[in-house]
Amino acid sequence: MVLFLGPWSVGKSSMINYLLGLDETPHQLYTGAEPTTSEFTVVMHGPKLKTIEGIVMAADSARSFSPLEKFGQNFLEKLIGIEIPHKLLERVTLVDTPGIIENRKQQERGYPFNDVCQWFIDRADLIFVVFDPTKLDVGLELEMLFQQLKGRESQIRIILNKADSMATQELMRVYGALFWSLAPLINVTEPPRVYVSSFWPEEYNQDTHKELFLREEISLLEDLTQVIENRLENKIAFIRQHAIRVRIHALLVDRYLHTYKDKMTFFSDGELVFKDILEDPDKFFIFKSILAKTNVSKFDLPNRDAYKDFFGVNPITSFKLLSQQCSYMAGCVLEKIEKAITHELPDLLSSISKKPSNLNCDVTGCGEAPKNRYKKH
Repeated sequence: MVLFLGPWSVGKSSMINYLLGLDETPHQLYTGAEPTTSEFTVVMHGPKLKTIEGIVMAADSARSFSPLEKFGQNFLEKLIGIEIPHKLLERVTLVDTPGIIENRKQQERGYPFNDVCQWFIDRADLIFVVFDPTKLDVGLELEMLFQQLKGRESQIRIILNKADSMATQELMRVYGALFWSLAPLINVTEPPRVYVSSFWPEEYNQDTHKELFLREEISLLEDLTQVIENRLENKIAFIRQHAIRVRIHALLVDRYLHTYKDKMTFFSDGELVFKDILEDPDKFFIFKSILAKTNVSKFDLPNRDAYKDFFGVNPITSFKLLSQQCSYMAGCVLEKIEKAITHELPDLLSSISKKPSNLNCDVTGCGEAPKNRYKKH
């Protein structure tokens, strides 16, 4: 799945039209200078051109969109699917999203926009965040969106679209301004890849860096092909990363529970005892004991304050010790997770990596789409 996010009217829909060669066809996504896309549009492969309503997509369990029903009927009315018999779509599903409008409140959309975005972010293999030279300001909604993208920086690609609409010197200033705006939001050592071009079928404007834009366009297509090729490896690596987090969380909750049980006496007030533990976990060596007894990295430990919120929703008394969750027949849950992290998932990853790749443009369709300008050369 490739997800397109960004402010309104920066060219997200035009970019999808261009990648798939949909311009001037009955199924091209509607584009314009005003905010045009108010729906989440899922472009996927099908035997013939076909539009599918959101309520139908959610009702069809074979399409894997049924969990979206939890966001309500108002959202399903804003969800639309388009099936197209296109080679690229055999391997990729493209998702166009409503543009971010900073002066619009969440409730005015009629559904939880950020929650829906999070659902798609969690399932996306590649996330294109699209800007254009006139929309570089970062407001509250965009800032919230980047908070949702934390931990997925390797999947993010920044697109500075409509780059041929300005002269070289102006473009350099815009490029710098874009990084200036995004720097506080993307807190990683290595910034995400930025592609600078104009992704639509028109010829580039005269007196602009045509060769640069062309190279950037080709690089983006190669990047997309590479993501398709590495999709399984990335998925397995992500599952393993998630399993490590689950393991650490389980160990920490178990440690909190052990400490709570040790400190409780017949006359103790359970609420006060646990509040004391939550307020200063270092006093009870909660986190240090995990580092000392397991091969957990200190850099993987979650924020201590997060557990105040966690136990505020999930009372400590509702948990069992990990040692009590073992049986003769089924074994121990934590041991199964350990085995998956240390042996099963790495072995699976190794077996896939050894297989020769037969993926090329004939398979992925990258040679077919877009019907773009460099095909003329």
